[in-house]
Amino acid sequence: MSGKEKIKKVYAMRIDSHQHFWTYVPSEYGWMKPDWPIRKDYLPEDLLREFEPCNLDGCIAVQARQTLEESRWLLELADHHPVIKGVVGWVDLRADNVAEQLELFAHHPRFVGVRHIVQDEPDNDFMLGSDFQRGISHLAPLNLVYDILVFPYQLPASNKLVRQFPDQPFVLDHIAKPFIKDGVIGDWKYQIRELAKAPNVFCKISGMITEASWHTWKPEDFRPYLDIVVEAFGIDRLMYGSDWPVALLAGTYRQVYDLAHEYVSPLGADAERAIFGETAARFYLNRRQT
Repeated sequence: MSGKEKIKKVYAMRIDSHQHFWTYVPSEYGWMKPDWPIRKDYLPEDLLREFEPCNLDGCIAVQARQTLEESRWLLELADHHPVIKGVVGWVDLRADNVAEQLELFAHHPRFVGVRHIVQDEPDNDFMLGSDFQRGISHLAPLNLVYDILVFPYQLPASNKLVRQFPDQPFVLDHIAKPFIKDGVIGDWKYQIRELAKAPNVFCKISGMITEASWHTWKPEDFRPYLDIVVEAFGIDRLMYGSDWPVALLAGTYRQVYDLAHEYVSPLGADAERAIFGETAARFYLNRRQT
């Protein structure tokens, strides 16, 4: 198969751009609260059962632990499960040996990017530290992307970061977790619009129902936020993500998919193809396969 044929095949896939796997061990997932029903194993065979009725072909598996072992484990899963098209892993971007850490994984064709759980960092300017930015500088030469996981109050630092690295591809996870439960838009809207002005930044329509009222949310709760990200990023820089199995705290996989699909479908066939696969393939996979 030629290079162009491979790219065309990748673009035709329908992709969930954001989900997680784990074998649950309490000491390794301290962020899970004791009463959360997701404190059990979730593996590729479980995800495949969710994919079939939604006609999805593949996923991007995103780290849930900040260890090198997490990156190794996810890549081992990818070696055995074709549904995993790419892995966003973790390395310590602040470490003096970050280049050596990246070298452990960068040779693997399904290692597509890196994420740090910045939302848990007490310093709102964490990403502006010189050591973290030194780590970011190692990604673009390896054709690796960076997933931005922040709360709205960390968006100003995100805006500064992406402008300091105009050649680095970034993607915003979970539309920056706005306060949907309280119906708050406020400064989030301004910061999202500013972030979208940087052409190297993409955005995931993901992680929304867990920011709403878990048991009483309605599809219309999300429309004001979706309207803003569509206006800001356009259909060519948005991608669908389920955030499964975290999303199960507030709904089923099918509810998450239907929420996104019912919003996107009226935007037209081009929007549906882009948001449910083409953009994720272009952003994550194409740069690693050419």
